[in-house]
Amino acid sequence: MTVDRRTVLKHLAAGGVGAGAALLGLQARAESLPATIRIGVAQPGIGNPPQFSGSSAAVANAKGWVEEEFKADGIKVDWFFFKGAGPAVNEALTNKQLDFAFQGDLPSIVAKSAGLKTKLVLATGVRSNIYLAVPPDSPIQSVKDLRGKRVAIFKGTNAQLPINRVLEANGLQERDLRAINLDQATTLAALSTKDIDAAFGNINLLRLRDKSAARIVYSSKGGSPIFTTQSHVLVTEEFAQKYPTITTRVVKTFVKTSKWASDEVNREEVLRLWAKAGTPYENWREDYDGEPLRVRINPNFDPFLVARYKDSVEQAYRLKLSRAKFDVDQWIDQSYLKAALKDLHLETYWPVFQVNGKILGT
Repeated sequence: MTVDRRTVLKHLAAGGVGAGAALLGLQARAESLPATIRIGVAQPGIGNPPQFSGSSAAVANAKGWVEEEFKADGIKVDWFFFKGAGPAVNEALTNKQLDFAFQGDLPSIVAKSAGLKTKLVLATGVRSNIYLAVPPDSPIQSVKDLRGKRVAIFKGTNAQLPINRVLEANGLQERDLRAINLDQATTLAALSTKDIDAAFGNINLLRLRDKSAARIVYSSKGGSPIFTTQSHVLVTEEFAQKYPTITTRVVKTFVKTSKWASDEVNREEVLRLWAKAGTPYENWREDYDGEPLRVRINPNFDPFLVARYKDSVEQAYRLKLSRAKFDVDQWIDQSYLKAALKDLHLETYWPVFQVNGKILGT
């Protein structure tokens, strides 16, 4: 009996959980098993063992839940961390050194437009805030004051496009600045020594503020989510086609993790878990203050997120950051996610954001 991935997922999505499980069992026996599942992370790993933060993927890594899922199969799970963020992950994907990756929208778009064959299977770390920091004694008071200034931007990452949206909303473009491409660690050092006038970045800029080494003059927190960053888990088409059952189980494990991590009962544990990766707990508490965990630890490619990815494809091409435009609806493969949500009875657990960024029903 030949069982393909679409047949399995069709039964699961249709509610035939028992039949779907049987089909998955048949398929698992029919397909070979990988010796290793290789997961790339577009963040540096901190500590021993290395950890990262800010997403359900980070929680799954810290808890060892992907490893636990495949332990009985004898499948090893390897996590690879990249200081060079998304662009470095792209290089590893191109060299066929990874099967899955946790990555932001822009680097994945750049790789896809260049011909890299991937599928987005799960959202995670979405609607994350960006910040603008300046030295404490700087005359800069807002984004509008950045014209001609030396401003650090980690280019090629998922922050670059929302930063450009922030600039455009304030009558500026990236070319109006003396934009300097710096990674996060170098940015913190350069801002501390005043070698730059300002820096766009993430929650890590709060660490400098707390040391009185910087002042925050802009945050996307509390504003339109179009100025936030978006991330996801992707799989290579080659791996998904060769190991559809394994891919299904990986996605389901991440969905289970998203459920646990977005439960308010676990808020303190989640934030303290992320704090082990270097950013203080107090900063995570501030960044998430007043916001339900389900807003950002949300696996769904809802209308807002799909629209953001479509807009990012257009924006990346317009800014000449990518080679070509492509069909986002074909790139996002929601079949694994929908099957997992159906099987776990989580179809309505997370809020659904509309294209305008508002929650459906509000």
